[in-house]
Amino acid sequence: MIDYENLHNLNQPFFKEYEIAFKEVMESGWYVLGKKVNEFEEKYANYCNTKYCIGVANGLDALTLSLRVFNFEKDSEVIVPSNTYIATILSIVQNNLQPILVEPNLGTYNIDPDKIEEKITTKTKAIMVVHLYGKMCEMDKIMTIAKKYNLKVIEDCAQSHGAKFKNNISGSFGDYAAHSFYPTKNLGAMGDAGAVTCNDTVLAENIKVLRNYGSKTKYYNEVVGINSRLDELQAALLLVKLKYLDKINEHKRKLASIYQEGLKADFIKPQVNENYFDVFHIYNIRHQKRDLLKEFLLKNGIKTEVHYPVTPVKQLAMKGIIDNQHTPISDEIHLTTLSLPISYYHSENDILKVIEVLNKF
Repeated sequence: MIDYENLHNLNQPFFKEYEIAFKEVMESGWYVLGKKVNEFEEKYANYCNTKYCIGVANGLDALTLSLRVFNFEKDSEVIVPSNTYIATILSIVQNNLQPILVEPNLGTYNIDPDKIEEKITTKTKAIMVVHLYGKMCEMDKIMTIAKKYNLKVIEDCAQSHGAKFKNNISGSFGDYAAHSFYPTKNLGAMGDAGAVTCNDTVLAENIKVLRNYGSKTKYYNEVVGINSRLDELQAALLLVKLKYLDKINEHKRKLASIYQEGLKADFIKPQVNENYFDVFHIYNIRHQKRDLLKEFLLKNGIKTEVHYPVTPVKQLAMKGIIDNQHTPISDEIHLTTLSLPISYYHSENDILKVIEVLNKF
């Protein structure tokens, strides 16, 4: 059996360094917002080519706080891709703002810049882009639109650690960028963890205050904040894996290239070109008989996933919020997409086996 993902196997190469990191935190006696968080924030900011990184509890909090800082008027509109994971949209809703869905480009699966302007109104305040599957959005076009209409830009980098667009790294474009370190991510923790990156001193300080009960000084609360602090232990573990992130990305890019070369034309494969440095958090194909294909692979010892089976507009939680918005391109993607094994622990032979089975379908 070839698993889609196996977190034990994924993390095994790091176990010895994890044990050292765990012992160091345990013996320090300081478990919240300590030296390891500070060190990770500094090193990850440097990795993302930004001035600041602020560790938070998870990726959803990173998105939510990035919007909350701006204090947009209730029911202001935020542009967001129609095929994103629900967390992106939840961050908008939880700030009492209105998600305005823009369809993706069917080739990149990312928000289509050519469709953004038609959705902008006098109530539009921000664009929340999502670098889906490990491929960045066309940020030059998006930033031009944002400047034209004086809109804030928040990047959802949950799936794009180390990805680049025209040699500029994910998380370095927007006013804020939100990062998730969920265990399956290319830079994954051993539990929930997240961060916000930015280049503005005031914006960075505002996130720090919001994540810590709205407090700069202990027991003195200036604004209504929340408790969303990156755990000291998770920061220590992330520091270990951050050293290997480029190696992880290169391995996944190699496996993706084998898929690209070996899969027959029956399958719609990811688009690759020189403007994009893709890191393949997910390697997805599309096929009109997706469900039969998934079943066929499982019968032949290969596990897969679907990212994602239900479009945001069809989620029960979104009834009365976005269910009146028409998203046929997203519908097509969600009905046909299939994610293939592409973990750091998978070997090239694993991928060749997957290709062999796929090409028999």
